[in-house]
Amino acid sequence: MQERNVDIAIIGAGSAGLGAWHAARQHTQSLVLIESGAFGTTCARVGCMPSKLLIAAADVAQQARDAEGFGVKVSGVTVNGPAVMERVKRERDRFVGSVISSMSRIEDEDRILGAAHFEDANTLVVGDHTRIHAKRIVIATGSRPTWPDFLNGAGDRLIINDDIFDWDDLPESVVVFGPGVIGLELGQALHHLGVRVRMFGVGGGIGPLGDPDLRKLADQEFNADFPLDPDANVLRVELEGEQVAVTFHCRDSDTEKTEHFDYLLAATGRRPNVDKLELKRTGLALNERGIPQFDRLTMQCRFDDGSLAPVFIAGDVNQDLPLLHEASDEGRIAGDNAGRYPDIRAGRRRTPLAVVFSDPQIASAGVSYAELKRRDESLASIAVGEVSFEDQGRASVMRQNRGKLRLYAEHGSGILLGAEMFGPRAEHLGHLLAWAIDQRLTVERLLEMPFYHPVVEEGLRTALRDLNVNLRRGPAITERCLECGPGA
Repeated sequence: MQERNVDIAIIGAGSAGLGAWHAARQHTQSLVLIESGAFGTTCARVGCMPSKLLIAAADVAQQARDAEGFGVKVSGVTVNGPAVMERVKRERDRFVGSVISSMSRIEDEDRILGAAHFEDANTLVVGDHTRIHAKRIVIATGSRPTWPDFLNGAGDRLIINDDIFDWDDLPESVVVFGPGVIGLELGQALHHLGVRVRMFGVGGGIGPLGDPDLRKLADQEFNADFPLDPDANVLRVELEGEQVAVTFHCRDSDTEKTEHFDYLLAATGRRPNVDKLELKRTGLALNERGIPQFDRLTMQCRFDDGSLAPVFIAGDVNQDLPLLHEASDEGRIAGDNAGRYPDIRAGRRRTPLAVVFSDPQIASAGVSYAELKRRDESLASIAVGEVSFEDQGRASVMRQNRGKLRLYAEHGSGILLGAEMFGPRAEHLGHLLAWAIDQRLTVERLLEMPFYHPVVEEGLRTALRDLNVNLRRGPAITERCLECGPGA
């Protein structure tokens, strides 16, 4: 077995691992990058980019169906499944190629292929061929899809999001379990491309929405498009021939129904890739999920005795904020600290921002509704403002007048803390709100900003005005307004 001695070893060549590599490289030339699978990030291969390619095709098909609402006659909409998937795969491969090309700056001898596990906190074994003695180690092994055991009844017809992007054609039908980000985006896109879709969830959650008012609205809107039960009672999942039979209680009655589908898409969550790392050999303090405990500002892990370890963790594997930009930031922080060790420095974390490319889109920025409730169950210290897009000018012009924006600000200071949105152009409004929150702007200062006419951003101004009124009224009246709605 080959023996290597390096300053830094990075496990995983995804967004976090590559970020760690480039940051650590500023401090030392003695480092290796270990990857057990195909090079090219999850985002490029099976995540952000191919899903958006599928969604783009679905959006075009849906816009064509909606054209008559503008007085434009379209003579039927035909979706060419093989052509759709050919473009998805062609462009996906181009994105992956770009990522792989960027790795050319990493010398071949510094890229090691194989599955790594720990012998101790400073020693890794890769496959059966290399033992690496590293002064510092960065864990950036990512995550993988997981699903409840009962879905295994679908047999070889159970798929995950990765599998969709290898299709040569679109199927007739797909049942989706999990109305989270992945399930919503892919399920609705398939529906808009002509695939028969039904979606099931557990517990009532829809995407990242925490605000119950928005969750209820999203439930109504999505169900006007395709059947979605976010708190379903599924009785059986079985494989019958080449189809999946799903038996469930109908949502609005106590009747039992069975439907058949070509595939079952499991979008029920992801698990961290830590189970094969042999972390117990490191002496690191682990949480109940087997993930090393770490400081999210430095990404540094701790030993069981509480002392700081020469081990860092970044990206989806730590299950903190599983988003590409967060993984890149965490990798950069981890790599920089591994490089400058023991001179550890806190890295700047960005204001939270999340977007779901559904129709309508979903966005959240800043402190989440769930976190606000955790801090103050009654929300007495928080003022809420909102706007419905049903009558908003530009949204109506575009025939995208669905959804609502909710804003949360702090009583006393008037600082905008967070926002959740289900509506048009949420990907753009979410960015504006995240930037405002990052700058700790007050609601009054935001209302001094320019707003053009007619644009969707005027809806944001309406919500800010509503929020400003509630801030001036004070906590007691605002609490009553939360129960009664705007204008109470």
